[in-house]
Amino acid sequence: MIVTRAITAANQYTDLVFLTGYFNLSLSGTWTATVTVQRSFDNGATWFDVDTWTENTQEYGLEPERNVCYRVGVKAGDFTVGTIDARLSN
Repeated sequence: MIVTRAITAANQYTDLVFLTGYFNLSLSGTWTATVTVQRSFDNGATWFDVDTWTENTQEYGLEPERNVCYRVGVKAGDFTVGTIDARLSN
């Protein structure tokens, strides 16, 4: 499963995606912001911050549990300018 989004303002996130095992995160573009990856154990009703980035990155993570969903985006007050090309994939 792959989710992508061109983030251009605060309070924008990718759609949620269920990730199990190793997964990829890609942040690219020209931007000034703090991007947050979040996960949820209740289908997106409650989100927990996992990590943040302030520059382009190519990362991988490991989710050992099943039925955990993720999203990536910018929280209120964390966006300045640009376009963040965000991608999560399993």
